[in-house]
Amino acid sequence: MNTLRQAVDEYLNMRRNLGFKLQETGKGLLEFAAFMEQRRAPCITQALALAWAQLPVNVQHVHWAKRLCYVRGFARYRSASDPRTQIPATGLLPFQPKRARPYLYSEQEIKSLLRAALQMPQRYKSGALLPRVYHCLFGLMCVSGMRLGEARDLELQDVDLKTAVLTIRNAKFGKTRLVPLHASTCDVLEDYMARRQRHWADRPVSSYLFVSSQGNRLDFGQIHRAFYVLSRQIGLRGASDSHGPRLHDMRHRFATNTLVNWYRSGQDPARLLPVLSAYLGHAHVADTQWYLEGSPELMREAMGRLEQRWEDRP
Repeated sequence: MNTLRQAVDEYLNMRRNLGFKLQETGKGLLEFAAFMEQRRAPCITQALALAWAQLPVNVQHVHWAKRLCYVRGFARYRSASDPRTQIPATGLLPFQPKRARPYLYSEQEIKSLLRAALQMPQRYKSGALLPRVYHCLFGLMCVSGMRLGEARDLELQDVDLKTAVLTIRNAKFGKTRLVPLHASTCDVLEDYMARRQRHWADRPVSSYLFVSSQGNRLDFGQIHRAFYVLSRQIGLRGASDSHGPRLHDMRHRFATNTLVNWYRSGQDPARLLPVLSAYLGHAHVADTQWYLEGSPELMREAMGRLEQRWEDRP
């Protein structure tokens, strides 16, 4: 029988080959294997799993619950080769998950954000393209529903303006998908890419679509700092606010607007929901259904549709 540490390695390799990244899970399970070795424990028990999960102090209960979840998944795998394994029961460390309430940007707010991006002052010539970089990046996220990481990871080869399609590679769960683009979006991208080529002519630059003033892929910190500055400038956030509308809320806006438009055009959102789910790169349709609960406008459209059906009944 393999040692517990060997079993952890095999479990992580198996799941990563299926497309799961498991960065936090992998780190946690290796720490759990070390914990078990220190105690010379021959097999996983519920008591040991609970003890390890609750080792960190001064953390929220959700952190304990996540750690126990890591062990629970591994224990299910381990029980196939070691019947002595106890799989920790669900509900041992209950917590109420808090999902961030989405902010639904108005059309005017998006326009103001994009205009402000174009007017970003740049101290050095090397940063002259950055206003266009952020204008195009934020605009693309708004009209495509892409995650920030997906937009940031786009390379020039992933943009096919002739067929009006983006290729999203190695997205969540290791998936690759195609995202069709509107003609107006292609026009903006074509203009940006031409400016990008002129700006970096005869100078080394990475193959990523959105690059910094040094020619490297933008990092998350740069993007968020630029977004916060612009958000405060146009009034989306107060000068001292530590919380407010997020970049990820652009994805919520895209999904919500798509559903609202389906309602208003007389289509069946319930039937078309799997299409939106695939477009957004969701693993489950249930992840997309959550958007139905986050928008008063969507709720009004749904109630209107329901009332119409009742009125049409004989």
